[in-house]
Amino acid sequence: MDAKSYKVVTYGCQMNVHDSERISGLMEQAGYVRATGSDEADVVVFNTCAVRENADNRLYGNLGHLRPVKDKHPGMQIAVGGCLAQKDRGEIVSRAPWVDVVFGTHNIGSLPALLERARHNATAEVEILESLEVFPSTLPTRRESTYAGWVSISVGCNNTCTFCIVPSLRGKEKDRRPGEILAEVEALVAEGVLEVTLLGQNVNSYGVEFGDRLAFGKLLRATGGIEGLERVRFTSPHPKDFTDDVIAAMAETPNVCHQLHMPLQSGSDAVLKAMRRSYRAEKYLGIIENVRAAMPDAAITTDIIVGFPGETEEDFAQTLDVVREARFAGAFTFQYSKRPGTPAATMPDQLPKQVVQERYDRLMAVVEEVTWAENKALVGEAVEVLVAVGEGRKDERTGRLSGRARDGRLVHFATGDIGDQIRPGDIVHTVVTYAAPHHLNADGAPLHHRRTRAGDAWESGRAPRTPGVLLGMPAVRPS
Repeated sequence: MDAKSYKVVTYGCQMNVHDSERISGLMEQAGYVRATGSDEADVVVFNTCAVRENADNRLYGNLGHLRPVKDKHPGMQIAVGGCLAQKDRGEIVSRAPWVDVVFGTHNIGSLPALLERARHNATAEVEILESLEVFPSTLPTRRESTYAGWVSISVGCNNTCTFCIVPSLRGKEKDRRPGEILAEVEALVAEGVLEVTLLGQNVNSYGVEFGDRLAFGKLLRATGGIEGLERVRFTSPHPKDFTDDVIAAMAETPNVCHQLHMPLQSGSDAVLKAMRRSYRAEKYLGIIENVRAAMPDAAITTDIIVGFPGETEEDFAQTLDVVREARFAGAFTFQYSKRPGTPAATMPDQLPKQVVQERYDRLMAVVEEVTWAENKALVGEAVEVLVAVGEGRKDERTGRLSGRARDGRLVHFATGDIGDQIRPGDIVHTVVTYAAPHHLNADGAPLHHRRTRAGDAWESGRAPRTPGVLLGMPAVRPS
């Protein structure tokens, strides 16, 4: 009998992308195989997000498209997990009775058993837990990349931002022990991975659970002792928890990239207060000043929300001022989206859609002006690029390849006469010849090409798989 196939559809943040790697690992451990090409999978898993206003419509639209497919495919199963499942629970099966399994953010590991139970009982299985039973890192993982990997250092969040529904869906912060994190990083490096991103809802509050305010800086330094690990990134820190020891660790640890993604959300102190963001614009800009003093080449990116309830034209102008002063290398910009269950959803002075749209367009123009100027300053500079898969939509037409520089910028580069030798996961040094607001081009021949173990892994078609890493003791090895 042929093995059943599966497909995972992911919405939302990096945490969800990494959770989907775990879902894939669980499915394959349970004997399923990944569906290929246009073949319809026997099991389709939706890993959902609840942050944006249209998340519900997107999910139920896709579920609707699958209903006739399932009717023609006896035995097919549909599972819905993630933040929207945690929020909507049994309502999903009420609205889409052809769904077989609903599971939440705290019980990813139950999915294979729930699928089997739903198949046996011929009825929908809905299982939502209120708190984490097993840290997700103890689950098997099928990694999507041969050269870069996510490593979760914490889950959940202790902040109470009024616009955000994540704490109620992911729960309070739970920290992994440093020894466990480093063991997972070492396992990835042993598989050929060159770059890891330390992942958490608020990475720099790491250590709160075991009482060490300096734990995140220690963790960054400890990664410096892992042989073969060339790049370390992290996302996302909260300005209120950002300390000088983290800046020092970034500057002094050679494999920690000089890249910082630090959400601003608003440049107005009044709006920050209404958002319950416990920092102000001056503190935020002070952190950036300190980062650049230690690392003049640091690339800083951010998140910004436009149109928060009560935001005035003066508040918005203050956000534009901070964008100009901060000189961001990039920004993820969002129009405020009302989410039921958040304090902001019931605040007075909700702004009209046309006002929010007009401000959003103006913000985008200023962001592009700033990021373009920052990128133009790099023309003529040599950059080290980790070659990636599928980063550039125009690469086939232009003959370029693409990848990320150490500072996180996207670089499209010409391959000269060695194009057939360069593989995803390899390292290329090249010179920037052109800058756009969101990417750099390097159209001369590469200065240097280094073949790597990550490139070997890509060439052999070997995706890293890591078994669950068991809990260790709360200690960080000296760097």
